[in-house]
Amino acid sequence: MTRSEMILKLIVEHFIKTAQPVGSQTLLDEYKLNYSSATIRNEMNTLEKEGFLEKTHTSSGRVPSKKGYEYYVEHLREDRIDEEVKYALAAVLDKKAQSVEEVIKQSCEILSNMTNLASVVLGPKVNDEHLVSVQIIPLGNNSATAVFVTDQGYVENKTFMIEDGISIEDIQKTVNLLNDRLKGTAIVDLVPKMEAMKPAVTDYMVGQDVIYQAILEAFIKFAGQRMSLYGKKNLLNQPEFADDAKKLKEVLSLIDDPAAMAKALEVNEPKLDEDVKVRFGEKSDLAIVSAEVSTPGGKPTTLNLVGPTRMDYDKAMALLRYVSETLDDYFASKGKDYKDEGKE
Repeated sequence: MTRSEMILKLIVEHFIKTAQPVGSQTLLDEYKLNYSSATIRNEMNTLEKEGFLEKTHTSSGRVPSKKGYEYYVEHLREDRIDEEVKYALAAVLDKKAQSVEEVIKQSCEILSNMTNLASVVLGPKVNDEHLVSVQIIPLGNNSATAVFVTDQGYVENKTFMIEDGISIEDIQKTVNLLNDRLKGTAIVDLVPKMEAMKPAVTDYMVGQDVIYQAILEAFIKFAGQRMSLYGKKNLLNQPEFADDAKKLKEVLSLIDDPAAMAKALEVNEPKLDEDVKVRFGEKSDLAIVSAEVSTPGGKPTTLNLVGPTRMDYDKAMALLRYVSETLDDYFASKGKDYKDEGKE
């Protein structure tokens, strides 16, 4: 590592820790460097001219630029994993009879708690996924839940109220009809196919519009992007967002919108051509660290840590790599169990 790289590394890591601009005297005092203040200032000036550092308006210190963070992530960082994460994840995976969704949920909660970042899960894309069945579960005299299952093990449900005069037997006949017509249909084709078949089954479904509408709405959600968010409140504690309402609004609009999140992952070129990737926003305010997990059925689920560019990359990337690799091994070993459960 050159002297210039070492100074850049220290500036990035100090800024990550303090959120305060870094000056030459700070580097001397904190890290006992064996260089003069003038030498450090010269290196910082060079790094600024080359676009790796930026000078703030409020002090003589420097902060990393987007280019500086990119260089740090690609060349200077060091993986750092807390043993606490290993214990917490092991405790999750030791539990019996868990769904895939529950394992992913608890793993993401661990990631958020350990990194103080938001975690976002994007489920498998629906292009090659097909409907296996629609089931109806009565909840009482006036309500029921429709449950939908795909050949990749994804489950969606919709609870609706039952109008007076409609029996659960009548509802079951409607569901049976939908199963006969829709089973095996690609998820992306469910909504148009169901809308196309409505005139043909109108007479059969007289008085059951609420059932049809409930199932249609669930299919619409089914065909959309699948996203779950954990640790959202962590972003409120980040100085970049807590002190800037506009920036906070921008980041919240991203993580609350599945389509926007998916687009950010597709548009922004990731750094590091390996299992864990980092994407920086168009502005140097947001970064996304991502890794894929292969769930039963072979479709990848993307785990993401979302936060300011001033996030702890050593920790975030190491933890996400460990979690994704551990879950891959877990789901591979449990794959037969999940498939057998789906047949019951």
